[in-house]
Formats: sequence, structure tokens, C-alpha cells
Amino acid sequence: MDDQTRIELEAAAFRKLLGHFQKRSDVQNIDLMNLAGFCRNCLSKWYAGAAQERGIELTYDEAQQAIYGMPYAEWKANYQKEATAEQLATFKALSSDDITE
Repeated sequence: MDDQTRIELEAAAFRKLLGHFQKRSDVQNIDLMNLAGFCRNCLSKWYAGAAQERGIELTYDEAQQAIYGMPYAEWKANYQKEATAEQLATFKALSSDDITE
């Protein structure tokens, strides 16, 4: 497979992932962190970082809007629930792994 085709396939898969995360607003970021070690905010940071590496001006807020499909404050107000004690305990136990970088 040539590089251009690989890039196009990766981009298509990424767009599908974003669409899935935007559709599944019921899935909380803390659950994603606890299960997969990354969440929508991690994707936002990676997206903004990739832009910066290429000399493209993109704020973190703009990156979050690209990932969430809306301003983060709007998503948070409409969909984010308060984390349970169990979710927070799991996150704390796993956070020492630092797997989101």
C-alpha cells in the first residue's frame, strides 16, 4: 500500500471514530479513560498538537470543537454527568500509568 492510500484510510477511520464519539454522547469521558486510557479531550490535545507540529494555528478550544462536534462547554452542559466515586477511584488507580501521552 502506498503512503497516500494509507493516509487516506487512516483519515477515514479517524473521521468514523469522531462520528462515533459524537453520536455516543452517552459514553462519558471518564469511562473512556478508565477503559481505553484516552478520551475525547486526549484526542483534542493530540489533534491540536499535530496542527502545531505542522505550523498550523489551532487553539485547544478549536480542537475540542472539531472532536466534540460542538463547543466543549455546550457538550459538557448537555451530556457530561458527574463522575461516581467508583469511576473516580478507578481513574485514580489507573492514572499512575500515564498512558495518554
